[in-house]
Amino acid sequence: MNRNLSKYMVVICAVAVVAVWAMPLAAQSEVKEKAPMYSYVGEWAIPRAQWAEMDKTAAADDAMLQKALASGTIIGYGDDHVVVHQSDGITHDDWWSSMSMAGLMSILDQFYKSGNSMTPVLDSATKHFDAVYVSRYYNWKPGSWKGLYGHGSMYHLKADAPDDAVAVLSKNLFVPFAEKLLADGTIVEYEMDVEAIHTDNPNTFFFYYLCSNAECLDKVNTALSAWMKNNPMGGPAISAMVDFSTHRDVLLRSNATFK
Repeated sequence: MNRNLSKYMVVICAVAVVAVWAMPLAAQSEVKEKAPMYSYVGEWAIPRAQWAEMDKTAAADDAMLQKALASGTIIGYGDDHVVVHQSDGITHDDWWSSMSMAGLMSILDQFYKSGNSMTPVLDSATKHFDAVYVSRYYNWKPGSWKGLYGHGSMYHLKADAPDDAVAVLSKNLFVPFAEKLLADGTIVEYEMDVEAIHTDNPNTFFFYYLCSNAECLDKVNTALSAWMKNNPMGGPAISAMVDFSTHRDVLLRSNATFK
């Protein structure tokens, strides 16, 4: 996300939430919480000389993951490499999603038993950590893609934010906006995530989307600008819940498959 988009997000969130809260309840009720979707993400800092080998490792995992997708154990999987690098940050990740923790863990067990989790390129990592997320607001287009662009945003709720703050923001802002982009083909997937296994600040939440090319990043920019223009009298609703001083973004190149 470029700097202008980050600025737009701060403004547009306040605008959109206030605008939607002003709508009739019938309009707001269209967005409903879904069954929990769990995602396991393994993140790695791989030396640059090993990046090509990391791509080969991800490709080698496809057969196992495709079988799990076909059986219904998982509903999606993929891998990413970071585009905007940080000096001490990760470079790659791989992930899969399931509608149950049991399904999620069964794939992890298969990786351990097969030896796929212990390869020379993974052993070369200077950093590694895992995360398990849960989402109740998500959607995707079925299919398989190579070379997508993935964009993730991390936010922290303020300490006095209401218990249902993520649900309120999802229903009134992120989901309506993302569903429009999904419907017109700008993006192919989105999700609002929180940690299912808390290894970080429990007030953290994440918004991710995937799109097929770099042009879609400009389309998201344009859509946010239009939304801001159409709602010029925004208020402090989201600022009362979110601490924007800790907001961070990540830009990825992604391969993804969804059932």
